Amino acid sequence: MAEIENSIEQNLNAQSDANNNMAKVENGNSETNGQLDSAKDENELILIQDSAFSVKINVPGLEPFDLQVTSMELVQEIHQMLMDKEETCHRTCFSLQLDGQVLDNFTELKTIEGLKDGSVIKVVEEPYTVREVRLHVRHINDLIHSIDPIDNFNAVNCNSLTYLNDITNGDITDKKNLKSETNDCQPQEFVLPNGKETPISAIHLNGIKTRPPSCLKQLAFSGWNPPPGKRKMKGDLMYLHVITNEDKRYHLTASTRGFYVNLSTDDAFNPKQDNSHKIHHSLVELLNSLSVSFKKNFSFVQKKRTQKHPFERIGTPFQVFSWLAPEFEHSVDWFRAEDSNASKLGHEDHIPGHSRDWNEEIQATRELPKKTLPERLVRERAMFKVHSDFVNAATRGAIAVVESNIMAINPGEDSKIQMFIWNNMFFSLGFDVKDHYKDFGGDFAAYVAPVSDLQGVKALNLLDIDGLYTLGTVIIDYKGFRVTAQSIIPGILDKDQEQSVVHGSTDFGKTCVTHPKYNELLEKVASHLRMRPHKIKIENQEEIVLHSSIECKGIIGNDSRHYVLDLLRMFPVDINFLPNDENQESDEKPFPRKFRHKLCSLRQELVESFIDTKYVQFVKHAAIQIQEMNKAKKAEEIEAKKENEAETSDIENAKQLVKDLTNNNVQENSTKIIEDACKHVGSWKSTEFDIRFNPNLYQPVVKLADCEDLIKSDKKVLNEACEFLVNVQIPILIKEFLEHGIFITDGATLSDTLHSRGINIRYLGYILEQVKKYETLSYIYSIGITELVNRCAKRVFRQFIQTVPALNLSASVAHFMNCYLGNFVKSSTLGQVENVENKVNKKRKKNHNKKRGLQEINNDWASLTQRSLWSQISEEAMAQYKFDVKLDSFDEQAFGNLSLRKLSLLRSFCQSNGVQILLREYNFENKHKETFMDDDILNMYPVVKHVPTKATDAYNFFTNGQAKIQQGYFKEGFDLISESYNLLTNVYGALHPEICMCLRLLSRLNYILGDYQEALSTQHKAVLMCERLYGVDNAQAITEYSHLALYCFANGQISNSIKLLYRARYLLLINFGEDHPEMSLIDSNLGLILQAAGEYDSAMKFLEKALECSKKYFGAKSMKTALSYHLLARLQSCRGDFRTALMNERETYQIYKGLLGEEHDRTKESAQVLKHLTEQAVLLQKKLNEMHKGEKVSFPPIQIQQPSLQTVLAMLNIINGIIFLPTHDEEMEKIKQELNKLQQKQLQSNLSAVDKKEATSEPSASVNAQDDDLQ
Repeated sequence: MAEIENSIEQNLNAQSDANNNMAKVENGNSETNGQLDSAKDENELILIQDSAFSVKINVPGLEPFDLQVTSMELVQEIHQMLMDKEETCHRTCFSLQLDGQVLDNFTELKTIEGLKDGSVIKVVEEPYTVREVRLHVRHINDLIHSIDPIDNFNAVNCNSLTYLNDITNGDITDKKNLKSETNDCQPQEFVLPNGKETPISAIHLNGIKTRPPSCLKQLAFSGWNPPPGKRKMKGDLMYLHVITNEDKRYHLTASTRGFYVNLSTDDAFNPKQDNSHKIHHSLVELLNSLSVSFKKNFSFVQKKRTQKHPFERIGTPFQVFSWLAPEFEHSVDWFRAEDSNASKLGHEDHIPGHSRDWNEEIQATRELPKKTLPERLVRERAMFKVHSDFVNAATRGAIAVVESNIMAINPGEDSKIQMFIWNNMFFSLGFDVKDHYKDFGGDFAAYVAPVSDLQGVKALNLLDIDGLYTLGTVIIDYKGFRVTAQSIIPGILDKDQEQSVVHGSTDFGKTCVTHPKYNELLEKVASHLRMRPHKIKIENQEEIVLHSSIECKGIIGNDSRHYVLDLLRMFPVDINFLPNDENQESDEKPFPRKFRHKLCSLRQELVESFIDTKYVQFVKHAAIQIQEMNKAKKAEEIEAKKENEAETSDIENAKQLVKDLTNNNVQENSTKIIEDACKHVGSWKSTEFDIRFNPNLYQPVVKLADCEDLIKSDKKVLNEACEFLVNVQIPILIKEFLEHGIFITDGATLSDTLHSRGINIRYLGYILEQVKKYETLSYIYSIGITELVNRCAKRVFRQFIQTVPALNLSASVAHFMNCYLGNFVKSSTLGQVENVENKVNKKRKKNHNKKRGLQEINNDWASLTQRSLWSQISEEAMAQYKFDVKLDSFDEQAFGNLSLRKLSLLRSFCQSNGVQILLREYNFENKHKETFMDDDILNMYPVVKHVPTKATDAYNFFTNGQAKIQQGYFKEGFDLISESYNLLTNVYGALHPEICMCLRLLSRLNYILGDYQEALSTQHKAVLMCERLYGVDNAQAITEYSHLALYCFANGQISNSIKLLYRARYLLLINFGEDHPEMSLIDSNLGLILQAAGEYDSAMKFLEKALECSKKYFGAKSMKTALSYHLLARLQSCRGDFRTALMNERETYQIYKGLLGEEHDRTKESAQVLKHLTEQAVLLQKKLNEMHKGEKVSFPPIQIQQPSLQTVLAMLNIINGIIFLPTHDEEMEKIKQELNKLQQKQLQSNLSAVDKKEATSEPSASVNAQDDDLQ
């Protein structure tokens, strides 16, 4: 194991990024370190000096050049820089030498003796080996295809798409692009307000317009490989075959000295060197001498490659697929063919050097030391690297399982219950194996159990308890099958599971065993996850104490590690979906109601929020008793205390109060006070606050052995938690919806919002019934019903596609999508044609089909009709969500009546089912031709669920930075967020969702602090990263583009700012449509900036649409509507339309007067504007009247002022809710005081809500909180 740890650490050091500046914690800065929970023994934060200096690189054949490095970099990183640099990228087999001494690749530069600023490092060409030749040739092939777009669409080598620099015609952070060109401001028609159709081809900028030039027609390993022994003795390592663009064929020899042309032909072997060509150490140099076309095109490709931003070229941690793709011409690539070799896929675990012991790697990285910050960084970096590799390998294995490319370990059994082992991973399908879930919902339960188990794995991984191990787990949905991939416990395959389990039950509670070590470990888990230790009675009437659910199994592996698995019940059961004798289903109330399976549980976020609420009740009850007890003696003190509490009361003070009680600071009756408060809130312990849940409550087989009072208490607490979800959390969510403070554009963002508040998706039907009551939430209702219908369609599609034979996959998917979204579906002639084909091939395929029952040739899929499909969707909606979805016809109007939009349904369907379709426009309303054809279905890709690793120290820095910002300490917050960014890049590398979020907040802080250029540069990275990690049409990209547009304008790039806002608007049209409150903000920004560019007509269209949205969603008398009227008035005055401007500004004045009063600054400003507009309107009308009378009129200059860029920027900041910070300490102190008062008001309103509803508390801000909150 020590060897594995050393090798992991070495590999990670080799891959560390040049910008991974590491903060080390030892002894020092008490303020920052006091905020870090994880840094227990360190007292200070000291930044290690990471000095930068320049070295001179001497490369054969090139002039020496300078390279900037830092002292903490490894020699390996210089090696990688040279392999990436345009002039030296074709070199791979070389060493770096300083004064004749070879530098070790894994050595830090600061430890190299004699290395200083100005030192000359020499690149020395080294002899090749077979391995080095393979690496070199593969590297050259990758360089040749480095700008091919096809890999980005199919996530090959974790490539993905980004279009930011294409939209802005180059990198906007380059100085040459700082001068704005305003001649390109006209929008395309589909971006304009009230457009009829939104084209989907513009997602990918209307497809790939130009293909990169071809460097070679063919580069491949020759059929003459391997060299015979005689030639090996002369240094031949490998033979290559090349066909140039000039159609010249060459056979090349790769020798220890380099590459040269030999005299072999396709028919005759002659390995002697062709003396008309020199030998070259680099294959590129040889090809340059052989082909003029190669030299020209290879140079062009490398120039284009190096012009790309590094974030465009680095691979993502996990694959990101595109649901839309153009059709590419399939070209010859021998290396791609070698990678996809079926024999390698099926036998990878038998090839020496290719098999990785995933379980050992996962567990060994968890066992790395974590006492100091540097140790934790190394550990977390190792865990992340192994986890990302495991996920990618598991995905490949799951695809092979579904496509029958791996032999099952139980081939004689039904295909549904077959299991597989490949590459040291265990794969199982999401079906009820041997009626294991018979009492819990059968296949429905078996399908959701892996996801529940994954949540349990996530909870335990976050706890990170020493000595307790979980399996690497990944869930892959592919072609209708759910595949669970897990690492393998050492020794588990040598015996039955019943023999392996030393803790827990294998039959849901009939029998059960315990183990003292597991009791000790799970007791720690139970205290964190709020599980109560409880007694159960098994078949032999023996009573056993458990700290977890009955299904949680403990297995000691041959490596002596204690593993836990089957963690599907780590959280309380949701009795809202589990009717029982005490809580029966009724038509008079929405809950409880029957559900398809009995594995419904509450989310961890809900449990934590419920506990926080109970804690507030506990503290208030104790405080009231103390006040009553001391009322007579300490009336004055209590009065002062009340005043103090009114100003500073919060959860922290509540905790302090309880701490005082437990420390006997209130000595008289303190024990009784605590006991009464504990009893009042249902605490498990009578001497301290400790709410626990019984994980085995309401289990069909488990017999509880606790006393009746304890069981009643368990049921009461569970019932309160479930009521809390319905009566508190959901109303709070709807209140947030009504305030339009949550950015929701599609089903994915809606799901994330519900989950972050502890609300399960199965409540979606109930939420929609509540949302439907509010007209201003029509967009939420539309998004919700789209997500509901999509999830139902996904379940139907899953059953539909499982039985379809491989040769009919594209036809069947197209047929399903036509039935789902089209307006015309062909008759069953397709099925008849396929039946004829099946009869012809029946005998030939008969034996093959016996191997897998699920793939028996049949054409039942062709019998699906629109009516039958929507009938199934309606049944699913009623069974799953108790929501009525009925569709009478299948045109756009019928969908619109249900608040459904076909484009949104298409996008959601493809993304959730992993269907990739052709990039073209689809006509959903054609009644004579099918919308989708067979050739429109390009591919199906896997949809992966996994538990990402966490950078704990970076998370602590980030949350502390957020807290500082909310308190008004912006610069201190900025420093903490910056340090979080450094730690995140150290752990995750360059690209990761958490880094993207960190960059977004840093750019906003830079902008607020007045550094516009740095804000632009940072947000540019955030947008690139967002597109790479989430997809180019993801909802998050809308926000990122909008922020970047603002920063572009602040830097004078007006044209780019407009282009970026056009893109943001288009993405919102794709995600949802135009009728969305966020469209008001985008259109207001667009109108203002177009006005600054002098495009008054276009600006008018956008500002009028912004006003329309504001009135609909925020109210006709809201502040946002007043601002929209004001913006319109400004524009109309610029156009000379003073009368209309006067009308709009009067509306603004009336709203401000009604909401703020006549003495408010905004009201006064509006009055001044009204006065000015009135004067101008009167003057203009007077002159017009004189003209009408035929008098000669000399017009004095009308005061029409084009707003300055600074004025426009100030208005943009108001629209986007941005404040700028004063530099004086006194003014900063005032801002902090205002922020504190605002927080106290919010807290008091929350506490009053608790009093009214007997419980509620907002969940604490998470690392995913949007940075807009800081305004």
